Formats: sequence, C-alpha cells, structure tokens
Amino acid sequence: MKMPFFASFIIFLIWLSYEISKSRRIGEKARDAYWEKEAAANSTRRKSLDHLDYISIPFDSLPMEVMKEDEKVMEFHRILRDLADVPIVNFTGLSNTDLKLEYGAPNIDLLMRYDLNYTTLVRTLQQWAEQLYQAGYIQEAKQILEFSISTDTDVSGSYRLLAGIYSKEGNIGKIGELADRAQHLKSASRNIIVRILQEFDR
Repeated sequence: MKMPFFASFIIFLIWLSYEISKSRRIGEKARDAYWEKEAAANSTRRKSLDHLDYISIPFDSLPMEVMKEDEKVMEFHRILRDLADVPIVNFTGLSNTDLKLEYGAPNIDLLMRYDLNYTTLVRTLQQWAEQLYQAGYIQEAKQILEFSISTDTDVSGSYRLLAGIYSKEGNIGKIGELADRAQHLKSASRNIIVRILQEFDR
C-alpha cells in the first residue's frame, strides 16, 4: 500500500515543480516585457496635446441655481468652477507607460494632472447629484449624472443612482443604453457596473 502512495507523491512533486517553474518563466517574461515597454516609453519624444479629448463643464445645462445656498452644494460649485479653468481629460484604463508611449515622456506630469482633474470632476458630480437627489431634486440629479456618464465615468454610484431614477420613471430602455455604454468602458470597474445595471434591467 505504501508504494502506490509514494509513487503518487513523487508524481505530485514533479508536477508541482513543473508548475512553479512554469509560473516563474511566465513572470520573468511579463517582467521583461514591462521593462522593455517602459524603456521605449521613457525615450518617446514630446508630442502635441492639442487633439486630446478635453472635457468642458456645461454650467448652462446644469442645475446651478438649485440649493445654491446649501454649504455642501456651494463647495461642489466652487470645485467645479476651479476645474473649469484647468484641462480635464479622462485617461481611465491607461497606465503611465501607455500615456508616455502615446504622448511622450516629457508630458507625463501634465497628463497625470489632467487625469487627476477628471477624477475630481466625476467624484464631485456624484456627490452633488446624491445631495440633490436626497433633497428631492430628482430631475436635477439626473441632469448631473447624465453629464457625468457622457464623459465615460467609472464611478459605479453614478450608474446605480441614474439607473434607479430611470427605473422609477419606467424608462427601462435608458437603463439598457447605460449598460451598453458601460460595456465599452476601459475601466477595471466595467464588469461591476454592468452587473449593477443588469439588476435593474430584470
């Protein structure tokens, strides 16, 4: 009885050794590929940023007059007005290496700033919409959320809240449109957002 067990144990050790070696080789290849890509990115020359998809905040179509005396809303307005004076670009799904390869290594600090501005924008829009929604300003919250989602935000709460509004309106088709849009997001949150929307679409 001991021999079959011993033989199985030896086979298991051989298999385990093979898998460890295989995993190590894959890891080394991935690491080498990363550093090769990073080296290429770091040597990429500066390129024009004129054709980036810059985002403008449409103040005229946002509910700026609603609850404008509320302290939290006033802070959201202040942040948005500050953002109106700086470049805003959504680089979700792109690594710093990708950005350097595409636009040149000397531009990386600028690009990171543009993306940070975008992150601040969509988080502020979500908080603002939530504040108005909780106060009963449903249509106004919807205006804010629809703008945010038009920029391809990956803030899952924005999709959840907007889908909830559409659901209460009986506008199931709009939820389907949200799901279709979410399917094309480059964010790691894409699948989570799609699942959230599928719950409303049932």
